[in-house]
Parts: sequence; C-alpha cells; structure tokens
Amino acid sequence: MKTTAPILVTGGTGTLGSHVVPLLRAAGHPVRVLTRHSREPAAGIEYHACDLLQGDSDALGAALAGVETVLHLAGGPKGDDEATRNLVRAARAAGVRHLVYISVIGADRIPLAYFRAKLGAERAVAESGIPWTTLRAAQFHDLALTVAQKMGKLPVVPAPGGMRWEPVDARDVAARLVELTLDDPAGLVADLSGPEVYGLGELVRQYLESTGRRRPLMPVRMPGKVGRAYRTGENLATAGATVGTRTWEAFLAERKAG
Repeated sequence: MKTTAPILVTGGTGTLGSHVVPLLRAAGHPVRVLTRHSREPAAGIEYHACDLLQGDSDALGAALAGVETVLHLAGGPKGDDEATRNLVRAARAAGVRHLVYISVIGADRIPLAYFRAKLGAERAVAESGIPWTTLRAAQFHDLALTVAQKMGKLPVVPAPGGMRWEPVDARDVAARLVELTLDDPAGLVADLSGPEVYGLGELVRQYLESTGRRRPLMPVRMPGKVGRAYRTGENLATAGATVGTRTWEAFLAERKAG
C-alpha cells in the first residue's frame, strides 16, 4: 500500500518493534510509535504515550490522526484481546485503511489463556470492518533464550516430553511484517516459523553448552489438554508456512560473541 501518511506502530519499542521501526524508516515512511511512556521524537519518529488496556480515547485519537496504516505489535501476558478491541474502535473512528496484527502460531489450537487472548485479538481485527492482515509467528529466539536461562539455573532441568518449538528470529518476523504492512491487506497469511524444530530440553541444553555449563535433564510429562496439544504439535506451523533464515544456533553464537 503506497502512502506518505505516518504508519502507527503499537509496541514499537519492544523486541519486535525495535527491528520494525528502523525498517519502516529505511523504506522512507514516517512512523508514530504508541508506547506506555513518552519519549523525545527522533528523525522521522514520533512517540505517543498511551496504555491500550486503559483505552484512552483522546490519546488514541491523537496518535491515529491522519494515519492510514496501523501495525499492532503491542502485547503482554494477558489482556491482548481487550487492548486490541480498544485499538480497533479508535482505528475505525479514525478511518484507518489497513490494520496489521502479529499473532502466534497455535492461537486457535492451544488451550491456554495467552493463546485464547491472541485468538480474541485476531477476531477483533478480522471483525473490525477495516481491511486487515494477520501474521501468526512462532516463539522468538529471544523468548527461547529467556526460558533457557531460567531453566538453566535449576540443578536439574525438566525436559517436557514431546514439547517442541520452532523458534524464529525477531529480525525475520520484522522483515516479513514490513512487507505485509507496505502491501495490500491480505487477511490471514501463511505462518512464519524458524528453520528447525527442537525439543524444549534440546534448546536448554544448547544454551548451556554455549555458556560452558552442563545440567542433567529430567524427562517429565505435561498432563491434560495442554500436554496433549503440545505433544501433537498444535503449536507448530501449518502446511505452507514461511520459514525464517536465522537458526537458534546462529542466534546463540551472536549472543555469545556480543
């Protein structure tokens, strides 16, 4: 979608947003970033303070004034559905022409509150009346690292049997999102995953090896519906998925070198 209007990015200061915003600027687009805390403007970037969960209509209205495209990256451990509904109402009132949302693979299949909130946010976008695009991505390498760091502190690392991840690099997700944002609305597009599938225990083991440490792994079984969903791969990408280029091993090597 060709436009000289500013693009509003929610969550533009987070892990994903910190990659997305420079790419949009490099493509020549002015950017507005919706963030919880005010910041001084930078070259081609304005910051608007607003908490989407609070739904401050005045702050949202000011941030959306003159905006034709919104890229919704903001998210948290809970409340994503409510925050997205608040954004949708304001975007519709502002006459936004393209709403792009980043969701998670398995949003419609994993019986956990986080995934249900993501699915609720997807539905809010799809039912908004605004032309839309939604991308479901796998867990980022950054999240896998955080999990591995926490589990690696334990004297014995639990390794849930059958729990597999296919982590993707945030830079690959950012590049794909910018493509989608600058193109026409496309609805629900193909999933985006990393190039390899790993058991959770394997991710932790590789992290520990990269830091020169060892821990014994203890197999455990995840019970109930959640365990069954993970064992059957409901969190993995569906057929026809787009695959990122950066591997978990390369990500660890970069972090070690840095």
